[in-house]
Amino acid sequence: MKIIQDIWILDKAGVAIFHRAFEKTISPQMFGAMMSALHMFAEELTEGGLSNFELNERKYTIIKKSGLLFVVNSSKNHKQKKVNRELERISKKFLKLYSEQLKNFKGETGAFEEFTSVIENALEDKNN
Repeated sequence: MKIIQDIWILDKAGVAIFHRAFEKTISPQMFGAMMSALHMFAEELTEGGLSNFELNERKYTIIKKSGLLFVVNSSKNHKQKKVNRELERISKKFLKLYSEQLKNFKGETGAFEEFTSVIENALEDKNN
């Protein structure tokens, strides 16, 4: 079952090094900067930072791994446990596939473009 609608992977500076979003209402870099700032603010308030929040009919889930923020959104109807499990699987796959590129990363996000095809079975289709 496909439960993830959109995904962003952000570096320490909040730069979206990978994203796949249906709605192009906000630039991935602006979204990345906002999520990074929000997560840092939450870390100051509580240990561990922000793990999820809801806006309108979407639920946003965040995990931090190897210095990257992995952010996905899903329908509020999906159980948080399922979303967490899918995000965990996606983040492990990304880190396994791109560990070498991440070590020498200099801002070229094109190196990660094919990741969409790797995780397409986890991503909802726009028509759903």
